[in-house]
Amino acid sequence: MTESDLPMAGLRVLDISSFIAAPAAAVVLGDWGADVIKIEGPDGDPNRRIMHDSSNYPKAEVNYPWHMDSRNKRSLVLDLKLPEARTALDKLIAVSDVLICNFPPPVRDKLKLSYENVKPVNPRLIYASLTGYGETGPDRDRPGFDATAYFARSGLLDAQRYEGGPPGVPGPAQGDRATAMGLVSAILMALIHRMKTGEGSWVGTSLLGNGLWSCGVVAQAALVGAYLPHRPPPERPRSALGNIYTTSDDRWLQLTIVREDKMWVPLCQAIGQPELPEDPRFVTQADRRQHSADLAVILKHAFARHDYDHWRKALVDNGITFGVISRPQDVPGDDQAVACGAVVDTAIADMPRTLANPIRLGFAEQRIAGPAPALGQHSDEILGEIGLSAGEIAELRQSGALR
Repeated sequence: MTESDLPMAGLRVLDISSFIAAPAAAVVLGDWGADVIKIEGPDGDPNRRIMHDSSNYPKAEVNYPWHMDSRNKRSLVLDLKLPEARTALDKLIAVSDVLICNFPPPVRDKLKLSYENVKPVNPRLIYASLTGYGETGPDRDRPGFDATAYFARSGLLDAQRYEGGPPGVPGPAQGDRATAMGLVSAILMALIHRMKTGEGSWVGTSLLGNGLWSCGVVAQAALVGAYLPHRPPPERPRSALGNIYTTSDDRWLQLTIVREDKMWVPLCQAIGQPELPEDPRFVTQADRRQHSADLAVILKHAFARHDYDHWRKALVDNGITFGVISRPQDVPGDDQAVACGAVVDTAIADMPRTLANPIRLGFAEQRIAGPAPALGQHSDEILGEIGLSAGEIAELRQSGALR
């Protein structure tokens, strides 16, 4: 299969966004064949420097965040505060299919970059907006990051903490990447709408909306007045069969047994205690819940007797649902992640493997990831494609509108 056979081939996408969630949505479209043009200001997307600027990013010789979030894109640098740059941008908008923007509404209005501003330039354009808190409401103008809007405001952080402990700080961009897939879905719906009607449209999503959707069980429960207190510690869990345990080689296992009626006896066999179901404390599910702390102690000591390899075989052989709590350093050696296509080879010399986006298609394979662009690397090339002469490009550069 050639790149021209990919489902998004032939689409031109303007990525006028920064940091991660919206640019990651553009990455997914590019993975499936779209020509993604990254439009940056003179200082560039701050995501180019995020690895060094953020204390929460692992440091490396390779600028892996930039490669991951801008692979296969082309870079055009325009200072949109200048009218000359806006004239060039409008020519590009006129021949594009999708515009992705994550500026807060006041910035969009100041730059005249709202959907209402660009629709007359190209009525077939799909305008995809990513905001922190949504397009309407008292907080619509607030900038939002995944830590503040997706995790904190949605209740996810509070829902996950143990009683008496503080909320945990999420890892970098976890909510951003989940939210990116929501924006991709909105864009695909708009493309279907355009196929049917010939019309462009506005679509959008927010970090808050996606955070609430991810926190759906707990948030929906709250909407009907249901609430659980903060999670008790592993020593006295609500259910010892939905708890975490350590092995003798210091690996953590997440035990998740939903069908206790079927799995309780096999679990006892797996841990080498077939007599445990006869213990009057654990005969029924209600008994096991009432004595969850006692059962957690038994399971804790059982799992501590052997290493992870032993428990992987014993639990699998008995059909027990569990997962190892992988460490980030385990990812490079995870054969399953490679086999299922989540970790793939690249054409990036200093980053030979990367994470694929999670969509799988039976009729196509994602593009091989190429390097992310240098700042302004493709400015002349892109402007030439939309009909600007070398002299006009030189004038733009001299005015400061183009880099």
